[in-house]
Amino acid sequence: MVLRVVKADPQLLKAPHRNRKSLACRCAVVISSKVSKRAVIRNRLRRRLHDHLRHRLEIASEHANYWLLIRLKPGSSTTESSLLLEECDRLLHQAGLFS
Repeated sequence: MVLRVVKADPQLLKAPHRNRKSLACRCAVVISSKVSKRAVIRNRLRRRLHDHLRHRLEIASEHANYWLLIRLKPGSSTTESSLLLEECDRLLHQAGLFS
C-alpha cells in the first residue's frame, strides 16, 4: 500500500467549493486490476478503506485540508482486511495524520 498526502489547494476546486473556510479531507483509493480481476472484490476493498479513512480522519479533524491518495499494490494481501487496515493506520501515523 502506498499513501500520498498533499496540502489541499482550494484554487483547484470548482467555484462553489472554493470559498469554504475548511475543506473536508478528500481521499482517493486506487486498486489495480492486478490486485484482483474481479471488480466486486476491488470495490469491496475500496469501500472498506474509504470507511476506515472516514472514521480515522473524523477523529483527527485538524488535518482537514489535505488530499490523500492510497494505492493498493498488486500482490497485496487482500484476504486479511485487518492486516490491510493496520497497514493503513501505520501509513497515516507515519504521515502524521493520525496518532
